[in-house]
Amino acid sequence: MKRILLLPALAAAVALTAHAEEPSYVVEPGAPGLQWGPCPEFMPAGCEIAVLHGDPAQPNVDVFFRVPGDSVVPKHRHSSAERMVLVSGELRVTYEGQEEAVIRTGSYAFGPAGRPHSAYCAPGDPCVLFIAFVDPLDAVLVE
Repeated sequence: MKRILLLPALAAAVALTAHAEEPSYVVEPGAPGLQWGPCPEFMPAGCEIAVLHGDPAQPNVDVFFRVPGDSVVPKHRHSSAERMVLVSGELRVTYEGQEEAVIRTGSYAFGPAGRPHSAYCAPGDPCVLFIAFVDPLDAVLVE
């Protein structure tokens, strides 16, 4: 089992930093100031992550996760539960022990902590997924 902490890559990609008296803000996936960083090596070519809020090493971090159309995301798991909304594309996700779910733009999805899953971004638009992680961000390849 290969465990990859996303801290080094994401630390450089932090777009906005949380403060005790922080202002409200809006971030769009195509915003010019948004800093995209690389995904773990086992993810598909062209995969990128942008930190929207928080610190990946701490609880409660929000990210955009982006993969090109016609990409396979290998089976992996996270220590944290995931709360997700698909911003663009169409993503087919299969959680271990469950039927494939199709997530369309604007749909909400929940992924339980520790549950292995894989995904496929349909051809066409890239899949951009907003993900709110409850616990610090990690990704563990499940072979």
